Amino acid sequence: MALLLLLSFPRCHPSLHLLILFLAASVLPVLDGLELGGDGLYREILRDETVLRLKELGMISDGEGYLERTFLSPASIRASAVIISWMKDAGLTTWVDQMGNIHGRFEPANSTSEALLIGSHMDTVIDAGMYDGSLGIISAISALKVFKVTGKLQRITRPVEVIAFSDEEGVRFQTTFLGSAAVAGTLPESILQVSDKSGTTVEDALKLNSFEATAATLGEIKYSPESVGSYVEVHIEQGPVLEALRYPLGVVKGIAGQTRLKVIVSGSQGHAGTVPMKLRRDPMVAAAELVLTLETLCKQPNRFLNYDEECGCFTEESLAGLVCTVGELLTWPSASNVIPGQVNFTVDIRAMDDKVRETIVASFSRLVLQRCDDRLVDCAVEQKHAAAATPCDAELTSQLERAARSALSSMKAAPPGRHTGGETPVLMSGAGHDAMAMARLTKVGMLFVRCRGGVSHSPEESVLDDDVWAAGLALVNFIGQNVVASAES
Repeated sequence: MALLLLLSFPRCHPSLHLLILFLAASVLPVLDGLELGGDGLYREILRDETVLRLKELGMISDGEGYLERTFLSPASIRASAVIISWMKDAGLTTWVDQMGNIHGRFEPANSTSEALLIGSHMDTVIDAGMYDGSLGIISAISALKVFKVTGKLQRITRPVEVIAFSDEEGVRFQTTFLGSAAVAGTLPESILQVSDKSGTTVEDALKLNSFEATAATLGEIKYSPESVGSYVEVHIEQGPVLEALRYPLGVVKGIAGQTRLKVIVSGSQGHAGTVPMKLRRDPMVAAAELVLTLETLCKQPNRFLNYDEECGCFTEESLAGLVCTVGELLTWPSASNVIPGQVNFTVDIRAMDDKVRETIVASFSRLVLQRCDDRLVDCAVEQKHAAAATPCDAELTSQLERAARSALSSMKAAPPGRHTGGETPVLMSGAGHDAMAMARLTKVGMLFVRCRGGVSHSPEESVLDDDVWAAGLALVNFIGQNVVASAES
C-alpha cells in the first residue's frame, strides 16, 4: 500500500514520502502483501474467502439443480482440481494418491517429526448441503493460508498435511470410508471387487480414472503409525445441540458405535378382501409392532434390560445418546389389495457405550422372535454392519477446546448464559466421520460447528458465516499451539 501511495506522488517533497511511510506502517498493517486488518482475526481469509470457496465447491455437482458428488464421479474429478489449486495457493505441496484422496502438505526443512493431519471428505450424499465435509477441508486450507500470508509458514516445526478424502459417505459403493480407511491401512483388498448399482467395481472406477487399482497400490496409500502424530477434523455438528446452547463451536468426546440390522418378516400372502382377520399371518402388522418395540426399547431401556444377567454395569451416562432408527421398510408384493407375503426393514442402533449397543441389539433380536411367535409369522435378524465407538484423544480435545475458547473470546462472540465463562460444549457424535477410520492409525480429535436447526444431508444445510470464521480461527490457534515455533525460539 505504501508503495502505491509513493508511486502516486513521485515528485512530492521527501518529507511527504516519510509521512506516507509512517501512515502506512501505523494505520494500514500489511502482512505479506495481503491486508488483514491488523486485528489477528483474518476475516478476509477465514470467513469471506472460505465462504466463497464453500459456495464454489457446492456448485460442482453431477446432479442438475442439486448437489451430488460421489466417489470418482466426473464432478469429483473437477472438484479435485479446484481443491488442489487452493492447496497450492496456501503454499502446500500437492498430490493425489491411488484412492483419489487429495493431499496438501507443508514439510519443514530437515524435519523428522510426526505429522499433524487435518482433513474431511469431499464426497456428498444425493441432494446434499454444501458444508458437510467441505467445511473441514476448506477451513484447514484457509488456516494454513493464514500462516503463509503472515510469514509464519516457515516457523512450522512439524509436517502439516491437509487431506480431502475421496469417499466417506459410501453412496456409490455402499461402503463407507474408502478414502480414510485406505490412508489408515484398514481397507481390505476385496474392496476392489465391490460394485455399484451399474455393475462397475471399485477397481473399474479407479482404472477408468488412471489409477492402478491393485493390492500393491492399496498398500502404498497406507501411512505408517510412526509417521503420524495426530489427526484433527472440523465438521458441522449435524445435530441441534450447539444451536440450542447458542454456542458456535463444540469439541467431540467420541463417535458413537453403530450396528445395522436387516429384519425379515415372512407371513401368508393373500387377498385383502377374503381372508378373515383372525386367520391372517400378516407380516406388515408384525413389522409395525416390531418398529414400535424398538422405539420403546431405546426410549425406555430400563423396561427391557435385565441388568444383573446381561450387564450389571449400565448407568444413566452410559445410556445417554442411545438412538435407534428404522430408515427403510419394503413390502412384497406391495399392492393395495394384497396382504403382504414379506416385509423387510432396516434397523440402525447407535450408542457411545459399546456394551449398551451390543446389549440393545441382543435384546431387540430376542424380542423380535418373541413377537413373531405371538403373531405366527417367521422372522430373521441379519447383522449388516458393526463399528465400535471411537473415543477422541483427551489431550487433543483439551487443546481444541482452548483453541475454540480463544477464538471466540477474540471475536467477542461468547454468548450469554451457561457458557459465558469460556466453557466450550463437549458433545458426542452420533454420525460417523473419517476420524473413526483414522483412529485405527493415530489419535484423533474433532471440532464441531453449529448448523441451523441441526439439519444436514439436505440442501437446507446452513452455517453462519461468522461460525465458519470462528472454526477457521480456532484451527489457526490449534496449529499455532502445536506445530509453530515461537518468535523468540
